[in-house]
Amino acid sequence: MVPPDNQEIDQQQHNESSGKSGRFTPNQRRRGRREIGPRRGKKAFRPAAQTKFSLDPSLYINRELSWLEFNERVLEEARDTRHPLLERVKFLSIVGSNLDEFFMIRVAGIQEQVRANYVELSPDGMTPSQQLKAIHDRVSIMVSEMRDCFWKDLHPALAAAGIHLSKMNELRQEDRAKLADLFAREIFPVLTPLAFDPGHPFPYISNMSLNIAAVVSTPAGEERFARVKVPDVIPRLVQIPNGDGQPVRFVWLEDLISENLGLLFPGMNIKESYVFRVTRNADMEIQEDEAEDLINSIEESLRMRRYGSAVRVAVQNEMPARIRDILTVNLDVLPDGIYELQPPLGISHLMQLLSLPRPDLKDAPYHPAPLSLEEEGEDIFAAMRRRDILLHSPYDSFSPVVQFIEAAVNDPNVLAIKQTLYRIGKESPLIPLLIRAAENGKQVAVLVELKARFDEENNIGWAKQLEQAGIHVVYGLVGLKTHAKMALIVRKEQMESPNDPPGVRKEGLRRYVHLSTGNYNMITAQIYTDLSYFTCRKDIAEDVTEVFNYLTGYSCKDAYRKLAVAPVSLRQKLTSLIDREIAAAKAGKTAHIMMKMNSLTDVQMIEKLYDASKSGVTTDLIVRGICSLRPGIKGISDNIKVISIVGRFLEHSRVFYFENSGNPEMYLSSADLMSRNLYRRVELMFPIEDSSIIAAVRLEVLDYALSDTSRARELKSDGRYMRVSPQNGDDATDSQYAIMFARTKSVNAKRLIPRESPPPA
Repeated sequence: MVPPDNQEIDQQQHNESSGKSGRFTPNQRRRGRREIGPRRGKKAFRPAAQTKFSLDPSLYINRELSWLEFNERVLEEARDTRHPLLERVKFLSIVGSNLDEFFMIRVAGIQEQVRANYVELSPDGMTPSQQLKAIHDRVSIMVSEMRDCFWKDLHPALAAAGIHLSKMNELRQEDRAKLADLFAREIFPVLTPLAFDPGHPFPYISNMSLNIAAVVSTPAGEERFARVKVPDVIPRLVQIPNGDGQPVRFVWLEDLISENLGLLFPGMNIKESYVFRVTRNADMEIQEDEAEDLINSIEESLRMRRYGSAVRVAVQNEMPARIRDILTVNLDVLPDGIYELQPPLGISHLMQLLSLPRPDLKDAPYHPAPLSLEEEGEDIFAAMRRRDILLHSPYDSFSPVVQFIEAAVNDPNVLAIKQTLYRIGKESPLIPLLIRAAENGKQVAVLVELKARFDEENNIGWAKQLEQAGIHVVYGLVGLKTHAKMALIVRKEQMESPNDPPGVRKEGLRRYVHLSTGNYNMITAQIYTDLSYFTCRKDIAEDVTEVFNYLTGYSCKDAYRKLAVAPVSLRQKLTSLIDREIAAAKAGKTAHIMMKMNSLTDVQMIEKLYDASKSGVTTDLIVRGICSLRPGIKGISDNIKVISIVGRFLEHSRVFYFENSGNPEMYLSSADLMSRNLYRRVELMFPIEDSSIIAAVRLEVLDYALSDTSRARELKSDGRYMRVSPQNGDDATDSQYAIMFARTKSVNAKRLIPRESPPPA
């Protein structure tokens, strides 16, 4: 599954594929680019080609700025009064969390380029320094908008709803006394003040930590500087003891600590205190090509993540220059990495408020209708033999996926279970099932992707637990992340053979497959929209078997019957499908492309879509997040429409639809159209061949989204997103709530499990 040797990967796309720009060390930059090597061999190098883009840079939207615009759309949801109050708080918290990850990964990579004097233009023509400047300017505006959203909108609205986030000087004396007692009992013992002077080196400031810079003076009047870390083992919002039926009141933990600093520095005079927060580079490169034990290598990388270079230092806006200079010099942060903010810093901790028992301030709970893959008188496998099955989460329950694995565990005729796991959460019902399958004597093989960013530690724990149960565990491939989501069940059955007379049945093996656009995660399945496909089609099952054989062994296979597999054939397959629509348009036939994905940044795919537009192919793109394509440019992209939907659920499914001159073809995939997905990950794209399912997905996933006039925004050629509004006085249509309503109205309404489908081939 190694790409052909002459596969040219330009430098910019390779940098993008690693998850951040400039991931190479300076020596690697001088030597050339990485090449995907053998299964467990060393990575080879070859000279880097000069970066070339065939189109004018003005035809691309900067990736980083597009990502920030996505978070601007999330921030708009925090300001939207149509959402219940605590849901708006949730959206603001998400923006804060997203910005943290953006700095830890994307900005960190660009800063590495600047420090290494590595100048490479992005597709839109910006140098790394120019990108940093543009990011700083845009983020400065965004954090100002976040501050206004919190203080001018959400803060007073929370107070009006009986949820008070108070400052210490706003409290009554009796409340301050209660908090002082709580501080002495439960907080003071946890704190460790760290001095900074000739006898005490500048303390290490860990990633994502909130800190207090305290200025104290000795009895002789000598000024001293100290740092106090705000402990993350204590809730950030400290609830003030109150009587039943009284408003809920909180103070910020850092304010409570600042109020009681005198206990930490007895005999000293507390002159000043200011809050600051440090974000560090968290994208540590795993030396998997040199490590004998991948788990040990990743565990070491996780430890080193705490010590990455400082990328951003957020400081309280009242902090004087002399204190700020101490932080800037000792943290070695670039000038564009300093952000002055009005407290509270670390707005993502507002998510704590979602745990309050205030259903009146939250979305009404949505419970998908109970659903079973089994019909009366048949088991799961019989149902799959009768028809292909597709689920649309969270509108359909995730439980059938668990039911599928559980049935395999309990069925004595099942011989083997194989599954990939990328992000499965801290509590997964699948792990005990897989362990029980091994205990039942079945062959169980699991690929646990240890390199899933920010899930590494969790996945290491699961991998060790599975290994201890005697399961064959594979950790992924050198140089590639396995992002494909698939499960394979091998079952012994009585089957008809095409070489025998009709009705004659012999014992044989049949394979049952589950493929998905999303993870095997019970929690995210309740808030992410994804498509989940069950089939026992022979050709697809054989392809999945061969992909598993590649993941656990060796293979140079570069062609499959039905699947398109990255990094080998997925790009080529999509390109050929687009070319077919181009040919149809030129021949005067109906030509229409519809694509739904999370991000679109790959330069070659963007240029291919521009070619389609210039040929007259109508192209509708539903891109939730980053989109580097500019629609609506006359003669270039005037046949392309791009919308983004930010709503109650995170749009996560990937769907690719091609009109094919009136004979539509549809594919689902784990991959976005990003270079990292097409070059540096194992991804699957699989066809849907049941015409009734194709029609259902087109209606519910694509057409509903394109007709949304409530949450949809349309991307304009200048990079701005404009909210789509209903026309001619019509009511606004929210695509997500339309699907929820259809599910609630009738158990079978718009169900993506057709009641009558042609039997699998």
